[in-house]
Amino acid sequence: MKTHILKYRVPYADVDQMSVVYYANYFVYFERGRNELLRSLGLTYKALEDRGVMLPVIESYCKYIKSAHYDDDLEITTKMSNIKGIRMKMECEIFRDGKKLVEGYTWHVSTDLKGKPCRIPTQLIKLFDF
Repeated sequence: MKTHILKYRVPYADVDQMSVVYYANYFVYFERGRNELLRSLGLTYKALEDRGVMLPVIESYCKYIKSAHYDDDLEITTKMSNIKGIRMKMECEIFRDGKKLVEGYTWHVSTDLKGKPCRIPTQLIKLFDF
């Protein structure tokens, strides 16, 4: 299974008054990881959209284990774990100094530019060896 690790230093803009990463920002981190995983395989969201395909999130989950803080060096690990019909699942884990802080996933559905469900492009499926 292809995995991508994105290094990310937490900026002040991502934290609350206690210098803890605001909980909703982890979903932004998941998105950064997804984008960079695709880019590392030679395909971008922009290229998919140019081909008339979008991948909206239809379900998301995040388990918070430990807090990340301002100026932490994080590793955002992302992998495609499932492709089923017109849906695909991306899993994400976030680490600091080798210790897991967060784990979660997002389910996506493949649609055309008008939001109508469509097949996941063969090129995308092949990238992940499904």
